Amino acid sequence: MKTSALLIAVVPGLLASTGAIAQSSVTLYGIIDQGVNYISNAQSIDASAHRVSRTQYTTSSTVMAGNQLGFRGVEDLGQGYKALFTLETGFDIGTGKFQEGGTFFGRQAFVGLSAPFGTLTLGRQYDSVVDFLRPLSAAAAGGGGTFTAHGNDIDNFADTYRTNNAIKFTSTSYHGFVVSGMYSFGGVAGSVSRNSIYSFGASFANGPAKVAAAYLKVRDPNQSFFGDNQLSSTTANNLGATTGVQGNPVYGGFASASTYQVVAVGGQYGTSMFSVGANYSNIRFGSLGDPASGTLSLTNPFGYSGNAVFNSYAAYVRYLVTPAVILTGAYDFLTGGAIDGKAPAHYNQFNAALHYLLSKRTDIYCLGTYVIASGTDSTRQSSVASILTVTPSDSARQFILRFGIMHFF
Repeated sequence: MKTSALLIAVVPGLLASTGAIAQSSVTLYGIIDQGVNYISNAQSIDASAHRVSRTQYTTSSTVMAGNQLGFRGVEDLGQGYKALFTLETGFDIGTGKFQEGGTFFGRQAFVGLSAPFGTLTLGRQYDSVVDFLRPLSAAAAGGGGTFTAHGNDIDNFADTYRTNNAIKFTSTSYHGFVVSGMYSFGGVAGSVSRNSIYSFGASFANGPAKVAAAYLKVRDPNQSFFGDNQLSSTTANNLGATTGVQGNPVYGGFASASTYQVVAVGGQYGTSMFSVGANYSNIRFGSLGDPASGTLSLTNPFGYSGNAVFNSYAAYVRYLVTPAVILTGAYDFLTGGAIDGKAPAHYNQFNAALHYLLSKRTDIYCLGTYVIASGTDSTRQSSVASILTVTPSDSARQFILRFGIMHFF
């Protein structure tokens, strides 16, 4: 009892004195993006319960950048060591609702330690594809936002999906070279691999040139990756409806995969005035028809077995016309998905944007995206155009024109 009393008396004083020495800070930050969209073709249901294509006018958030409110904290522990955390939530400014499937801190939530040789973090985090290839994609470096995502973000370059229960290490830069690795624990009793995720990546920067590569492997993706949000289902297809008004015809029919794999490389060359980049990704939905994916009548309504493989080839350009005017352009060709006698699908996607910077923190922009589809998509229908965050078309073509405003704080 005396020892306990002594600890109760002394420990708070020690913590208080340590806090007085350490330098710490907490930063509040965020992004708000909202705009008005014209969509040439969007799936709808008519009075006879038939699916038809109609013009649609909408407002939406999180297109040029993800709406977010974040808290970032750092405490200096001395000798080059720091404690850190990030808590970041996504929200829809049009409705006030949480994004990321209703998850409160759905964008990021982690705590960790930083040392002279690297940083170790634990929590809900981005995988290595996002960390290394998103900065070399049209969505980020190209200034095109989520409408430039490859095939409804089939390779996760636009960070649609996060990783729960992850431990990640990222090295400091050694002469421009950075490496990182991440592992997510599935947490299933009796199975180490069930629902587990791992990824690793590397980048090298030298002056105006930068290259990167990353690998991602997900087990039971309908549960562990596509379905890692609060409102996700343990039985249904977490990639969206495959009938009626569809959610994701590009790869929604492959939710029963036992594994999901992405191999990606990219490069960029440029300055603050002009930059050009290109990237490639190989996406594999392995061993379709896995009962662990959920209710197979929902996750595999077309009875697929085997592997569905896609390849994406993309390029982008960014040009600073004046200090206040930026022009961007991007192109992506996505092909694949042939399985069980089903022909592959092909998607040609063209993007262009004009940005006008009212200040360092406020940007108004005009963004256009046009998609041409062909072949047979994952739902065994003639491929329809489909763009991330937008209702898919009921035909092979879709055009979107958006006027928006984005503010950083």
